[in-house]
Amino acid sequence: MASGDVIGFLHADDIFADCDVLADVAALFERYFKKNRPIDSCYGDLVYVRADNPKQIVRYWQSYEFDKRRFYYGWMPPHPTFFVRRSVYLKYGDFNLELGTSADYELMLRFLLKYGITSKYIPRILVKMRTGGVSNASVRNRLQANYHDRRAWRVNGLKPFPWTLYLKPLCKIGQYLRPRLVGNPL
Repeated sequence: MASGDVIGFLHADDIFADCDVLADVAALFERYFKKNRPIDSCYGDLVYVRADNPKQIVRYWQSYEFDKRRFYYGWMPPHPTFFVRRSVYLKYGDFNLELGTSADYELMLRFLLKYGITSKYIPRILVKMRTGGVSNASVRNRLQANYHDRRAWRVNGLKPFPWTLYLKPLCKIGQYLRPRLVGNPL
C-alpha cells in the first residue's frame, strides 16, 4: 500500500533515533541519483534500548559498508534501518510471511545476496529498538528463528557455509559489549 519511492519499516516498538533520520536517508538516495549512480537501498546502525528507558542502551548494532560476503559469516544489516526503493519490492516481491520472525532476514538475503541490489551504509544510529522482541523471548523462539533462517537460504536457492547460521547469533555478542566501551552515544 506504500506509495513513496523509498520504503522503510519502523516496527511497533521502535523509534527513529532523531528527527533527521528520514531527511538523511532521502539525502543519500538523492546524492547518488545526482551522481547518475542511483542506489536501491541503504541502512545504518541500530541500538537496543531498555523498554522502560529509551535512553539506556543495552546493545549497539553497529554495521559496516555493504559486502555480500558478510552474510556468509552470520552478519546482516539491522532490518529496522533498511530502506529500499519501492521498485525493488515490485520487481522482487514482498516479505515472505511464512518465515515468521525471519521474514526480514529472508527479504534482505533475497534483495542483497540473491539479486545483488545496491546498498549504502549510513554510519550513524538510525533506529532505537526496545528490548523484548518475540524472536529473543525464549530459547524455543530463538531455535525456531534459527530454523526459519535456514529456510530463508533454501527458499532463495542459496547455500550458506556450514558455520553461517551458527555465527549469526555469535555475531551479536560484541553488540552487548560496545555500549560499555563507548558510553552512551545518544
